[in-house]
Amino acid sequence: MTSNTPGLGGKVAVITGASMGIGEAIAKILLEHGATVVLLSRDANRAEASRARIGHVDRSLALSCDVRNREEIDRVLGLVRHHYSRIDIWVNNAGHGLLDSVSQLDMTACRDIFDTNFFGTVAAMQAVLPQMLQQGSGAIINISSVAGHIPLPFHAAYSATKFAMNAFGKAASVELKSAGIHVMTVCPGYVRTEFGAHAVRGREKKTVRPATVRGISAERVARAVLRGYLKKKREVIVPWTMHPVVKLYQVFPGLVEWSMTRMARKTE
Repeated sequence: MTSNTPGLGGKVAVITGASMGIGEAIAKILLEHGATVVLLSRDANRAEASRARIGHVDRSLALSCDVRNREEIDRVLGLVRHHYSRIDIWVNNAGHGLLDSVSQLDMTACRDIFDTNFFGTVAAMQAVLPQMLQQGSGAIINISSVAGHIPLPFHAAYSATKFAMNAFGKAASVELKSAGIHVMTVCPGYVRTEFGAHAVRGREKKTVRPATVRGISAERVARAVLRGYLKKKREVIVPWTMHPVVKLYQVFPGLVEWSMTRMARKTE
């Protein structure tokens, strides 16, 4: 823990999708700064493996939870309250990608990605809010994407879930501010994780990601999340170089879309 960074001792954080990538990195940095952390994953064994990799097992707990099922979220909430009596930070990170064209998109896959990425976030927020309202404090952190600002060709359904997350989280931020609850939306750009490897792939296997872009690390996203939480930011876009790209799309969408058309390429 750095001397100029406040500690999180006494804070209890719950993170969905915490078995790898951004979720695991956020769990690690919160634990390093003194928080107690509950790692959630659909696969309890993977959550436990992540907990073991991170360490600080005396201040962490690993549980299974499928955010598509409200009963599972409620079960986890009950267990967390039983163990720790409070929830100070809830991070909605569970999600997956879907790579396909609009014309060939499978509707079952489309509904499934919304169930996880968007409706899972909404259900978790609704489940945890009574606890935070009772406490008179709390923070909800939604891990969205720059794709929630700039629609990505061949990732239309994924982008749509992230646009929905952005709108929902920002509306909730206004609604809940007077109750002492901070809602923050985090929009990473390209991140070097196994996210792409776990994405559902349809028939049209194309992407607009430049082959030369390596992306940022999950640890960098986690540091941005912690800074944003401590500063009570409404939104965090990481890396900072994506800020002008988002602004450019807002002002000159045709220019950005022309660039993406030129970058479109087939994937393996």
